[in-house]
Amino acid sequence: MASFVLVLTAAPAAAFRIVTFNMLHGGVELFGCGDCQRLEERLAMTIDDLRRLGPDLIGLQEASLGPARGDVAGRIAAALGYSYARGESGYPIFRPQIAFFTRFVEGPAILSRFPIVSSETFVLDACDLWYRRAVVCAVVTTPDGEVDACSVHAEENGCHLRSLARRLRERRSERPLVMVGDLNSPPDAPGMDTLLSELGFVDAFHAAHPHDPGFTVWQPPRAAERRANRRVDYVMLAAPHGVRVLESRVVLDTPRPAADGLPLWPSDHYGVVADVSFSR
Repeated sequence: MASFVLVLTAAPAAAFRIVTFNMLHGGVELFGCGDCQRLEERLAMTIDDLRRLGPDLIGLQEASLGPARGDVAGRIAAALGYSYARGESGYPIFRPQIAFFTRFVEGPAILSRFPIVSSETFVLDACDLWYRRAVVCAVVTTPDGEVDACSVHAEENGCHLRSLARRLRERRSERPLVMVGDLNSPPDAPGMDTLLSELGFVDAFHAAHPHDPGFTVWQPPRAAERRANRRVDYVMLAAPHGVRVLESRVVLDTPRPAADGLPLWPSDHYGVVADVSFSR
C-alpha cells in the first residue's frame, strides 16, 4: 500500500475516510424522463456501496431534486444516517421558472457522518459558460476538530478552475480543507496547477498511486465492459500542519444486473475514496 506524507509537524489525527462521486442525475422530469437512466436502481446500488465503504465524508455531484425523485442527496443522507448540505447549479436568468417548468434542479452536496455546523453555496464565475456551476462548502465537527469540506462540479475550463481556486483560497484557515469533485479536467489540464501548486492541495489518488492513471470516466451505464479512460474526479486536501494520505482507490466501479437482467453501473463516473489523517 503506497502512502504520501506532506509536512507533518505534529502527531496525525485518526484516519478520516472521504468519498467523491458524480451520481449521473438521470435527466429532467419535464414530460417524464422514462426510467431516468434507471436512477432508482442506481441510487439503491450507490447507497449499498457507500454503506459498505463507511465514509466519514461524502461529496456528491449531480445530486438532483424533483417531485418524482425527491431530494436525492437527502435520501442518501437519511439512508446512511448522515447530515447533509446541498447547493444548486443552474441558469443565471429565470432560474426559479426553469426549475419549476422542468421539475428539476441539480448540484453538489456534502454528506457527513459528523454534525455540519455551517454551510455555504457559491457560484463559480461564468467564464463564457451559460450554465452556472455551484460549489457547496460545509464546516464539519469531528472528534479531532473541525474540517472544512467543499464539493464542486466544474467544467474543463482554465477560467473555471481559477475561479474555484480563488474561492477556496478565501476559505483557507486553521481548519483542514477538503475539496472533492468532478472537475471535468485531467491532472495536466490548464488551471489544475493553480489548485495543486499555488494552493498547496494534495491530490489523494495521485499521492497514493503516482503511476496509476486512476480513470473515472466515461462509463456507459448499460455497457457490459469497463470503458473509463480519463481521470476527472478528485479528492484534494490541504491543512496548515500537514496531511497524510494513507490510501486512495477507485470505487463504485462495479456493475450489477439490473431488473431487466442487463448490466447496470452506478453512474457514468466511478467514485474515489481516500483515507487520510490531518496533523493538528
